[in-house]
Amino acid sequence: MLDPKVWAAVPFHFWSGSIFVLGCLVGSFLNVCIHRLPRGESIVSPPSHCPHCGYSIPWYLNIPLVTWLYLRGRCANCRAAISIRYLLVELLTGLAFLACWLVFGPASAPKALIYCMLMAGFIAATFIDFEHFIIPDEITLGGIGAGFLCSLIAPILHQRERVVESLRDSLIGIAVGGGLIWAILELGKLVFGRQKIRVGAGRRIVFTETSLVLPDQELPYEEIFFRDSDTIRMEARRVECVDRCFWNTSVRLSPRRLEIGETCLKPEEMPHMEVETDLVVLPREAMGMGDVKFMAAIGAFLGWQAVVFTLMVSSMLGAVVGVLLVIAGKREWSSRLPYGPYIACGAVVWMFAGQRFLAALFPR
Repeated sequence: MLDPKVWAAVPFHFWSGSIFVLGCLVGSFLNVCIHRLPRGESIVSPPSHCPHCGYSIPWYLNIPLVTWLYLRGRCANCRAAISIRYLLVELLTGLAFLACWLVFGPASAPKALIYCMLMAGFIAATFIDFEHFIIPDEITLGGIGAGFLCSLIAPILHQRERVVESLRDSLIGIAVGGGLIWAILELGKLVFGRQKIRVGAGRRIVFTETSLVLPDQELPYEEIFFRDSDTIRMEARRVECVDRCFWNTSVRLSPRRLEIGETCLKPEEMPHMEVETDLVVLPREAMGMGDVKFMAAIGAFLGWQAVVFTLMVSSMLGAVVGVLLVIAGKREWSSRLPYGPYIACGAVVWMFAGQRFLAALFPR
C-alpha cells in the first residue's frame, strides 16, 4: 500500500478524482461529527437523520454535494431547511484533500493521505470551535495519538528516513506544542485573568442554577468557568438568598464553592441568589485547554518547528480578525474569540509553505 510503484501504476489524475470524491465522503462524515460531538452524542448511532422530523435518510439521499443541491437544501420528508454548512463542509473537505494530493502526492502518496486526515481534523475543529467555543477531546487527544502513529508508519512526515528519528520528532512536537501553549495560557491567566464589569449603583445581578444574569446580558456558567479555581468576585451591599439575607459583605463563587462573607456553601445549595453591587469581577482565559491539546496534536504530526510557526501566524490572524470585528461592531473587546480556527489556518500555511519559509529565512 505504501509502495510508490503501486500508486504509479495508475494515472496520477485518476487518483486526483478519487481523492476529491473521498474528501467529499469524509466531509459528509465530518458534518455528523460537527453536529454530534459537542452535544456528547454518538457519531455511529443512530444513522443520519433529519434533526427536525427524525426522518432516517436513505443512502441514495445521502450523496455528498449532489443530495443537498438536488433537494435545494431541504429535508426530503418535512421540507425543513438544511444548513448550507453541510454543503460547504463537503466541498471544502473535497478541495482540501485534492490540494494535499496535488501538492504532496507526486513525491509521497502516504504523506499526502496523512495530510488529508490532518485537514479533516482541522475542518471539524474549526466548525465546532466557531459554534461552541470548544475542540472535543476526540479531535485533540485522538490527533495526538494519530500523529504519533503516523510518524511510526511514515517517517517522511517529518522529513526523516529512520523511524526512531521520526518518533523522536513527533514526541518533541507534542511536548513543545502542549507545553508552549500551556505556558502562554497560564501567563495570560496571570496577566489578563480578570474582567471587570460595572453594574451601576442600585442595580442587581441574579445567580440562577445555570447562569449569571447581569442587567444587560445573561452568561451561562459554562462560558465563565473553565477550571475549578475560576471565581466570580464582588463586594455586595445586599445579598438576598432563598432563606436569608446578608449586608455589606464579599461574595465569591467558584464551580465548587460559594462564600458569602464567612459563610461557606456548595453552589447547588443556593439555586437562586440576588446581589446588589457596583462591580463584578469575572474570571477570564487567554485560551482554552482544547487549544493546548490541539497544538500538541499539530506537533505530533508536523514537529516543533510547525508549532512555533503556527503560534506566530495564528496570533497575527486572530489579532487582525478580532480588531476588524470590533471596528465593524460585531464584537466587544472583552468578547470571546475562538482560537482553534486560527491555529488550524497557521498549521495549513506551514504544511503548504513552511519549508519554503524556513529555506528563505535560513538559506544554506
